[in-house]
This record gives sequence, C-alpha cells and structure tokens, in this order.
Amino acid sequence: MTLVERYQDVRQRTEAICKPLQTEDYVVQPVVDVSPPKWHIGHTTWFFESFILQPYAPNYKVFDPAYNYVFNSYYETVGARVIRTDRGNLSRPTVADIFSYRKYVDAAMMAFLSHNYTSNLQELVELGLNHEEQHQELLHTDIKYILGHNPLFPAYKTGDENPVLAGSQDEWITMNEGIYDIGYEGESFCFDNELGRHKVYLQPYSIATSLVSNGAYIEFISAGGYTDFRHWHSEGWEWVKSNNISSPMYWHQIDGTWHHYTMQGLQPVKEDEILNHISFYEASAYAAWKGMRLPTEFEWEAASGKLDWGQRWEWTESAYLPYPGFSKAPGAIGEYNGKFMVNQKVLRGASQVTSPGHSRHTYRNFFHPHLRWQHTGIRLAK
Repeated sequence: MTLVERYQDVRQRTEAICKPLQTEDYVVQPVVDVSPPKWHIGHTTWFFESFILQPYAPNYKVFDPAYNYVFNSYYETVGARVIRTDRGNLSRPTVADIFSYRKYVDAAMMAFLSHNYTSNLQELVELGLNHEEQHQELLHTDIKYILGHNPLFPAYKTGDENPVLAGSQDEWITMNEGIYDIGYEGESFCFDNELGRHKVYLQPYSIATSLVSNGAYIEFISAGGYTDFRHWHSEGWEWVKSNNISSPMYWHQIDGTWHHYTMQGLQPVKEDEILNHISFYEASAYAAWKGMRLPTEFEWEAASGKLDWGQRWEWTESAYLPYPGFSKAPGAIGEYNGKFMVNQKVLRGASQVTSPGHSRHTYRNFFHPHLRWQHTGIRLAK
C-alpha cells in the first residue's frame, strides 16, 4: 500500500466509525476523559495541518487560524488551547464546519503526498496516521461512554455483537527464571516508548492463558469484594467509597440479573465472556481476592508468544516509565509520550476496537489507575 493509499484508508476509517452517529452525538462530553466525537475529527485533522502542511507544503493557507486554539490537545510547543474540560462547550465550529475542514486538509495532503518528500517527512506522516488510529479507538470508547451514560441506552448499531469468550480459567503457562529481551526490534513503525530494547531478569512465574470472565468476576462481587477493604490498595479503597463503585462500568442489576450496556444497547451479562471496563484498582483487588496478582509488563511481554491476547487491554502491575536510553524528540513531537510517564499504569495487548497494526506485543498503552472506559480486563499471574 502506498503512503497515499494508506492516508486515504486511515482517514476513511475514522469517518466510517462516526457514520452511525446523529449530529447531537458529536457534541457531548459527559466527563473530562471523554472528548466529543467532533473534536476527534477536528484534532486528527489539525495534526496534519499543523505538523506537515504548515511547515512543509509551499503556499499552504491555513483553513481557519482559530482552529489551532480549538484543536490543539496538549502540545505546549504549539501554543494556547481550549482546556480539556471545555471541549464539550464548543457548539461552534459546527459538525459541518469541521467536516469541511477535514475535506480541505485532505485535499491539501493528497496534493502534498503526490510529490517527492524526504524519508523524515514520510516518518512524520506515518506518525500522524498512527496518531489518528489511536484516536479511532478513543472514538469507539468515547462514543460508547456517551451513549452508555444516556438513560435511554441507545444502540450505536443494530445486529449481534461478536462474543468475546474467556476460555478456560484454569490453564497456566509456567515461565522459567532468566534474562529476557524487552522492547521493539524491527524496521516497521513503533512509538518511541517501545524503543530502548533491553534485557530484564525475571524470577520464575506462572501466567494465565485466558482473561478473567464475567462469571468469575460476579463471584467476586457476590462474595462482597467491593465491601472488603482488605483486597484493595488504600487509594483504590478511597476511590470505591468516594464514587460508590459496586460493579464494572456499564453494569446494572435489573430484577436480580446483571445487565450491561453494549454498542447494541442494554443486554444481559453473559458469564462466559471476557470481563470488560474495569479499573486497575478493581483488577488488583480481584487478583488479591484470588490470592494472586497481576503480571508485570515484562512478564506479559516475555510470555506473549504463548498467550491468547488482543481482545482486551490488560492491566499490569508496572508503572509507566521510560526504557533505558529513552529520549524525547525535539519540538512538539517530543511531547507525544514522554511527558506522561508519571502516575500511570501500563496496559498490554489490544482490544476489539484497536486499529489494524496496533496489536504489537511490545505496544505500551497507559492510563491512570481509576480509568475504565477503555476495553480493559484482567489476566492473573502467580
């Protein structure tokens, strides 16, 4: 696939994700971590305009100078921006305006990519495409949060959702103690936080072949897991009490039966499916209740070739930290990953809404431990 074809493919996929939405769905921001879909559409377009077209395309004219303020996410180098909590207050630009902006930038990018460009610029375009693919997953999960917290529980789409089964809960892989290579190695794209391939020493451990099921987690709930402080980190226990947490996100008990919001609307919870939408605090508490623990990210990576993974992001015990030799790129691009390496936990794997090419065994996702609107689950270790 040529770079032009890849550009078209990625941009069209983003719009396809939004196609089932009504106009009103594009503007909602229920919480700070969820951005309105129209902001994602604008921000991913702004990336190409700001980092490629403005500095490198001769005679390019900016679509609207005010959009830099509206669609900059966190790049201090690029200038001031609308604060994250206020993205949902932007009734203007309209959804139609933003799609016009997207069409304008796409036309300029297609003209730009049809001419010769340096390998460094090709790498920058590839970063922009991978950035948009990350936002495609965020679009899926943000849309689910928006619709799943609407009291009408409207469906995003009709039809049956493919079940993600948990598999056997009693199969384990034993890993020998030793030295293992960690980090990306190859010529294809990876993010800078995967680089710095290095060796780690691991003690012997066992890791579950499958993720925890809904049914297994219901046992934790029924046993009073959310009311027994002994299973929880102190910070997690405060989170439970302060937010009245008693079940995974999107779960509702109706007439004694657990239901959860899916993209097809409210459905009964199926016990044999993989548990979904839980925080690190919940994952750790469940593991403690079972007398086990979560794997470290290095244990996960070392065993990944023997595991069934890719249907849920999996919490690990590891703090999100730089690998040996990590260095941030100069300028705004250097703000992409390194500035977030504090107070977050690493997740490994992928999910059913992860974009193609992002399911790498070295891929390091990261979120704060209380967050659960992403497709997050549990794999046990001991």
